[in-house]
Amino acid sequence: MDDARFRSLFDLTGRVALVTGGTRGIGRAIAEGLVRAGASVVVASRKADACAETEQALRGLGGDVLGVPTHMGDLDALDALVERTIDRFGRLDILVNNAANGMTQPTAQLTPEAWEKSFSVNLRGPVFLAKAAYPHLCNSPHAVVLNVISVGAITHSPGMAMYASAKAGLLAFTRNMAAEWAPVGIRVNALAPGTVDTDMLRSGGPGTVERVAQISFLKRTADVDEMVGPALFLVSDASSYVTGQMLVADGGYAVAR
Repeated sequence: MDDARFRSLFDLTGRVALVTGGTRGIGRAIAEGLVRAGASVVVASRKADACAETEQALRGLGGDVLGVPTHMGDLDALDALVERTIDRFGRLDILVNNAANGMTQPTAQLTPEAWEKSFSVNLRGPVFLAKAAYPHLCNSPHAVVLNVISVGAITHSPGMAMYASAKAGLLAFTRNMAAEWAPVGIRVNALAPGTVDTDMLRSGGPGTVERVAQISFLKRTADVDEMVGPALFLVSDASSYVTGQMLVADGGYAVAR
């Protein structure tokens, strides 16, 4: 490998990335990492003010950025999100499906309404957004889909069976998309974070952060910035021969359980 090729491994200059749930937490950190790596970035989340604030902040880092308010449960909005991306940048190279909701409900108390709210955002939305992005990804020589799932997809999550099941379903779609889309040059992988210090984790109530931190080998939660390296690896040429895989970044949480 010569110097130029080595330096290009994580270089995303000229590429366009779309990040859902990109205004806070892991999604915001990944969006910042993409900008610093040279990509133009579209960030999407439900709240217009959060999109506007994030757009301005990422532009302050030197990025060409667009914020688009989008609800992952609205299929028409997902199509519109892709259209806005193409209208603005003319291409799409990287899709990061990060948006999620962490609704809790014991399995003995499941309601159809909660089921619909959870699965529409955590599973149906990412799959149909990838479907909408597919024709444009086909035109990219560096096409990548990164589905941010959860270590909960491969272990038990009491009270969060819907969330864990949806993420396990997205892992299955990751592997099947990777198989189906490889002939047109699209790589599809999953990133499974463990206990990351986010609003979703803290919404579990007093003591949740401290309790789950003690499960992993590293005995701590991760900072959101610790997900940037794994994400950039999976969306860049550094992982050009990696597809259909799940990268677990959990401090040893899954194996400790």
